[in-house]
This record gives sequence, structure tokens and C-alpha cells, in this order.
Amino acid sequence: MERDFASTVDRLTRWTVGGIAAAPLVMAAVQLASAQEVITMASTTSTEQSGLFKHLLPEVKQATNVEVRVVAVGTGQALDMARRGDADIVFVHDQPAEEKFVAEGFGVKRFPVMYNDFIIVGPQSDPAKAKGSDVVAALRKISEAQAPFASRADNSGTHAAELRYWKAAGIEPKGAWYRETGSGMGPTLNTAAGMNAYALADRGTWLAFKNRAELVILVEGDVKLFNQYGVMIVNPARHPHVKKDAAQKVLDYLVSPAGQEAIAGYKIEGEQLFFPNAAGSASKAPSLR
Repeated sequence: MERDFASTVDRLTRWTVGGIAAAPLVMAAVQLASAQEVITMASTTSTEQSGLFKHLLPEVKQATNVEVRVVAVGTGQALDMARRGDADIVFVHDQPAEEKFVAEGFGVKRFPVMYNDFIIVGPQSDPAKAKGSDVVAALRKISEAQAPFASRADNSGTHAAELRYWKAAGIEPKGAWYRETGSGMGPTLNTAAGMNAYALADRGTWLAFKNRAELVILVEGDVKLFNQYGVMIVNPARHPHVKKDAAQKVLDYLVSPAGQEAIAGYKIEGEQLFFPNAAGSASKAPSLR
């Protein structure tokens, strides 16, 4: 009985001493967890589906102690989320829509962050003879041939760019040949691959896309295919619950030399997907061929 009692006292003593010794570590862990902030970023499917955020966000967290939770939708939907106050920061690629968002008072200020370019992909056989470097001429040929074309039709930045190109070509796309997917870039490319159809894509998502079937790049290099990305903090004057300070830390990192280097460092099979330009927008589409 005495031995059992002594054993019990010994265990309690060791547990108590160990607990006292571990207490500072436990408190430090609790303080670290409480110090870490979490924000919501409304962004595009291209930044998500290209794999950029999987590469970039751990760097953001390490540098800022802010965890960024991304809701990846089309640019139009991302901006609508922000208008409702359902995001703290927006990272999208439709400059006219972004500037309107800020002018209406929903965003604090727009900052350019990076760019890449759009491309037209299509069947290697190229039945419309669209191959070249003129996006408007290519769309005219696709329309004249009534060749299958898969459109995102989702109010995204890519869809907005596509509509501008059709308008420049003087064409209102409609008919059985024009398939509106109402989905993100990846699913739209899957549809194009399944239909052996043409599609407008951002180069980043295309490089990360594996199910290419017979699709190849047919149109690239046109200055009109330049694709700029911008970031904006949601205006706390509109939505007081916005985590402005944490969002500012993330924005500051993205436009900093370290953040810009992290963006430039994302590559697939040695090919760079996005080109940082926080110091000033590029004057023409990048030469990525």
C-alpha cells in the first residue's frame, strides 16, 4: 500500500513539474495561434487552377503571419463578393471592372501585381485556319467556319476579354457551334478538349492543364492578348468588419520585392507562368513563345 501511494505521489509530482515546465511553451503556442490572422481573398479561377496560389500563399503566410483563404470564382463574381463585404481583399484580372469597383467606393485602391497573356487554343488540325498572331482575325475565321468554340460565359475576366475580342471582330457569337460552359477555365478547357473545339484561355491555366487531348496553342503574341492582374483591399468604410490591417500586410507583401520574386519563381517545366510588374504595368503583351 505504501509503495502504491509513493508511486502515485511520484507520478503526480512529475506531471506537475512537467506541466509547470511546459506551461511557457503552451502559452507561447496559444499566443502564436491568436496572433495569426485569417482573411478571405476573392480571386479568379486562373490564379487557383494554374497552381500559383499553392506556390505563393505559404510564402505570404510565412512573411506576414496572415493565412489567406481563397474563394476562386470568375472576376465578376469575385468583385460582387467584395461588394457584399464577403471578402477582405480581391485579386482579379479585368482592369476596367476593377477601376469601376474602386470608383464606386468598394475598393480602397487598385495595385497592379503581375501579368501574363491570353491565348487561343484549338485542335491541331485547325479546321478554321485560325493559327497566327491576330486574335480578331482568328475569331472571324472561327465564326465563318462555324467551328466549335467553348466559351467560359461566366462573367470572368477571361470571358470579359473574349467578349471584347468578338466585339472588335464585329461578331455576336451564337449558334450551335458556340458552346457556353458557364464554368471556370479548367472545366472550359476540358469541354474544349472533349469537343475538339477552340477556346480562349489564360496561359497560366493552360500550362497547368493536363487533359489537352488534341488541343494546341494556335493564336498568341497579339498585344491585345495582354492580361493584367490587380489587387484591391475592400473598403472598410463600406464594410467595417473588413480586416484591413491584415489585408494590407498581404497586399504589401505581394507588391514587395520578395513577393514579386515569389510570383516570378512559379514555373511549370521551367516555363514562367506570371510576370510581376507592381512597379508599373507592362506596355505590351509578354513574349512567351
